[in-house]
Amino acid sequence: MKNLSAISAFIISLGVGTAPAQDWSQWRGANRDAKAADFKAPKTWPGELTQKWKVTVGDGVATPALVGDKLYVFSREAGHEVTRCLNAGDGKEVWQEKYEALGVTGAAGQFSGPRSSPAVANGKVVTLGVRGMLSCLDAATGKKLWRKDDFHAYPGFHPASSPIIINGLAVAQLGGRDNGALVAYDVTSGDEKWKWNGPSPAYASPVLLAIGATKLIIANTDSKLVAVNAADGKLAWESAAAPQGGGGPGAPGGPGGGGGGGRGGGGGRDHKAATPIVDGETIIIAGRGVKAVKLEKDGERFAAKELWNNPEKSVQFNTPVLKNGMLYGLAANNELFCLNAKDGKTVWSAPLPGGAPAGGPRAAAAGAVFSPDVFGLQADPPPRANPGRPGGPGTPGGPGGPGGPGGGRRGGGGGGMGGGGFGTIVDAGTVLFALTPAAQLIVLDPSDKEFKQLASYKVAPGGTHAYPVASGNRIFIKDRDSVTLWTVD
Repeated sequence: MKNLSAISAFIISLGVGTAPAQDWSQWRGANRDAKAADFKAPKTWPGELTQKWKVTVGDGVATPALVGDKLYVFSREAGHEVTRCLNAGDGKEVWQEKYEALGVTGAAGQFSGPRSSPAVANGKVVTLGVRGMLSCLDAATGKKLWRKDDFHAYPGFHPASSPIIINGLAVAQLGGRDNGALVAYDVTSGDEKWKWNGPSPAYASPVLLAIGATKLIIANTDSKLVAVNAADGKLAWESAAAPQGGGGPGAPGGPGGGGGGGRGGGGGRDHKAATPIVDGETIIIAGRGVKAVKLEKDGERFAAKELWNNPEKSVQFNTPVLKNGMLYGLAANNELFCLNAKDGKTVWSAPLPGGAPAGGPRAAAAGAVFSPDVFGLQADPPPRANPGRPGGPGTPGGPGGPGGPGGGRRGGGGGGMGGGGFGTIVDAGTVLFALTPAAQLIVLDPSDKEFKQLASYKVAPGGTHAYPVASGNRIFIKDRDSVTLWTVD
């Protein structure tokens, strides 16, 4: 396995981020690898973190971008999608730009604000709203440079893929079921440079991979994983995407209040939310199991060679992080795990501290660590009049069985779309951070031998689906409607 620091430096040279290493300039950081390399962990962790400031910014689960001494936040407030630039030191607003926009409605409406994180590069800020509005602003002043709403469509649970800026191009996954596309715009002018048409976007974000002099954008759609050439958008490789969402057969519905069976556990509705992980020329794909493939040149296109496949660990709504040849992640059953990235073998696994069951709204209300997911997949369906039946075996996109009469409640998850597997993991130098949606920040030793917790802190009331942004001794936390700066003193 190649030296990861060398790979990171090379990726920066490709133009994904021209910011210093301490910047977190886009989704999962400057290189989209969830690394906060300059975080300075103390020798002894304090009993509490120090709160420096807290600012209300509105609804949304988009991770802020930290560039220099500025924090860029994308959220929803008073009927508008709002981009703010804050001073990182004191939280004071430098500028604000907004436009009127409808929020999320329907099954996902409990989280009405943006899911997609802003990308900052070349003095520009690029955002993607919940109804597909792509915007580019001047990072210094907030002036709107251009705004696009060309598709008038979006995935069923609204866009969660975050745009990426590559060599002066703003690249975004846009459209919906009938008009999905990966589109590159000139980041300065907004002119379209290329477009690849394909299936509806998934809920994961694209990443950059380099093979020799060729730069490829790896993107997940709702039916396949693709690689397109970053220069012209031509398809270089595609593969039927491994289903995500936990897998396993749906459990039979539990008894309903009126005698009918509840809704089955949904043995595998297919909502791909884990971002592909790049390690040199290898792509690590997490979903129902974790596997690694290596792309190799094959004539004018590329072919993939499978390196390993670990079916033991299913990943739902988080992306594992690669560190020192190990892959650390959070499985759908709320277990933290460590895999050897050379052969895919499980090194260790341990229940996430807090003992949270796979739950959903009722479990969250009862004090579980994990709350309902940002896509609205936990809501119980209305009761139906037909007799209850068990959820069938999981197929991509397939729900479990329908609910029975008399208000039957949802059955157990059965490894399908249960309430587990939500959280974020960050490589913070000498430690790992695991942040739960209930705002518990867990500090871990990145051991390749065993699970070892170093500290744990409550960093918000809850609703922390965004990544913690760490730099120096600072940790920025975006919760349901606010941003807070904590320091390790």
